[in-house]
Amino acid sequence: MGANEDQEMELEALRSIYEGDESFRELSPVSFQYRIGENGDPKAFLIEISWTETYPQTPPIISMNAFFNNTISSDVKQSILAKLQEAVEVHLGTAMTYTLFEYAKDNKEQFMENHHPVHSATSISNIISAETPNTAPSSKKKDKKEQLSKAQKRKLADKTDHKGELPRGWNWVDVVKHLSKTGSKDDE
Repeated sequence: MGANEDQEMELEALRSIYEGDESFRELSPVSFQYRIGENGDPKAFLIEISWTETYPQTPPIISMNAFFNNTISSDVKQSILAKLQEAVEVHLGTAMTYTLFEYAKDNKEQFMENHHPVHSATSISNIISAETPNTAPSSKKKDKKEQLSKAQKRKLADKTDHKGELPRGWNWVDVVKHLSKTGSKDDE
């Protein structure tokens, strides 16, 4: 049997096995994703397997670059990929996509034992604060809003319309005063 016939048979098998499984997603006839773990599980991860033209005689491309995996450190991803590559070597020449997904499901706890969620937003802010330690405290002082008294709030509410905007021409008197002052100096 040729590589394409093997792929067609495996594709049919995958479609029938994972029919109705929300964790499985067929991205294309040669590319598949599977979420290992339930939604909301902090140790859940997504594996993407793409077949090459000569698969299964050559290894598939296994990736964990999906956005879903952003909280997983690169060390843990590399460890999972290395273990999956070992499984690929054992099954080379046979249909292995289902086997790899099941292997990942069976070994999820072992794969994720060193996983500590990495929040990309905090890591970025830590990098920024590490690079510029002097600017971080001063920006906190600027963030504090000016507190208005009740009388000041009432005055502001009286000046504005129902949308919180000042009426058209509210500062015209000031402009006219300013122009009349500057205009009189020019005349002298």
